[in-house]
Amino acid sequence: MAPNISSVPTGVLHETDDEVLATHVPPQLHKPEERKMQLVWRNIILFVYLHLGALYGIYLLFTGASIFTFFWAMFLYQCGGLGITAGAHRLWAHKSYKAKWPLRALLTFFNTLAFQDAVVDWARDHRMHHKYSETDADPHNAKRGFFFAHVGWLLCRKHPEVKQKGKNIDLSDLYDDPILRFQKKHYLILMPLVSFVMPTAVPMILWNETFLNAFMVNLFRYTLTLNATWLVNSAAHIFGDKPYDRFINPSENISVSILAMGEGWHNYHHTFPWDYKTSELGKYTTNFTAAFIDFMAKIGQAYDLKSVSTELIRKRVQRTGDGTHELWGWGDKDQDKEEVRDAIITHKKDA
Repeated sequence: MAPNISSVPTGVLHETDDEVLATHVPPQLHKPEERKMQLVWRNIILFVYLHLGALYGIYLLFTGASIFTFFWAMFLYQCGGLGITAGAHRLWAHKSYKAKWPLRALLTFFNTLAFQDAVVDWARDHRMHHKYSETDADPHNAKRGFFFAHVGWLLCRKHPEVKQKGKNIDLSDLYDDPILRFQKKHYLILMPLVSFVMPTAVPMILWNETFLNAFMVNLFRYTLTLNATWLVNSAAHIFGDKPYDRFINPSENISVSILAMGEGWHNYHHTFPWDYKTSELGKYTTNFTAAFIDFMAKIGQAYDLKSVSTELIRKRVQRTGDGTHELWGWGDKDQDKEEVRDAIITHKKDA
């Protein structure tokens, strides 16, 4: 059963859930509970190393690494990104479309490449994020500030509310998938091989790249993927317009959409989380993930793609939007009268 969201006004998690209208924002959305953070020094040291290694990887790209190594890293960045966006997020966390087993296997491989936990764990945290958005039960509560929402939540112990309420998140649909069960069971073996050994070995074997260049450039690739994902939790929850629901934190952020392959249209996504496009128009230029899913649908690997009707969107914008939504099209009340007068209309119906 899909988790309900009656406790917080963030739209709907799945298409079977009732829509929640945010007429009153609970006090906890304004100010998180004061608490002393219990730092996890192992994670702090690891992420400092990763970012220093990424900077060194950038340096090597300009001073010694092959151009093929750069293109290889960018190709893996796209693949790993799809493992998060098209896989863990849109397919498994929200069930916004369905996929046949070859596509599920491919996305699980891509997800392992991204190294952001097994799909089951990633989807659990994300369902928590939507169910209890901007509360202490939200793993990366943006009300605690940009840094906490970006990476700080990974550098300290989870809030007790995250642990307590996380026990009630239904993950049975994920454990029913044998591919996800296999990934979860063997993750500590699969992840190093897919995310580090393979990306480092391929440049060394195919074009005689040095180990140092191949390894450090791959660290840059991995760290870039991490930060692109984290920006959805931080920047897209703080900066931007709210054309669909002004009562919630998530915002429309085009920069994040470009970096995160279409995940930055966040005000829309938190209003209608079950739309496979995670945006109204699904423009391919700022939503590569939607293009990927549409392509997979054309070749028969993705099906039951769920999206929101224009009429439902229009009603929601008029009811809760902040007024920044663009024109709906012909006949919109804000459409310029001169534009209407000078428009060319062909093939008119005979009177």
